[in-house]
Amino acid sequence: MDEHDQSQGETYNPWTIVNVVFHHLASEGLHPILGSAGDPGPPAVALLLALGIQPAAEGNRQHAEDIRQHLAEIRAAAFGES
Repeated sequence: MDEHDQSQGETYNPWTIVNVVFHHLASEGLHPILGSAGDPGPPAVALLLALGIQPAAEGNRQHAEDIRQHLAEIRAAAFGES
């Protein structure tokens, strides 16, 4: 796959969004507590959907495809597989 296949759409793990937001709040001197106002997963999913990104527990589809391709290259080099 030379370029990202737009027909598959973007995917991302919603918990990564929660992590980014928590780190940002902490860097601003706030102390977020997971669960104090409910599960942050649904708002993270809603944010991803609003950005046109499909929430996926497995995370970023392009990153996963890059890893599969790299592993295939390693197997081919090590075992002579095509």
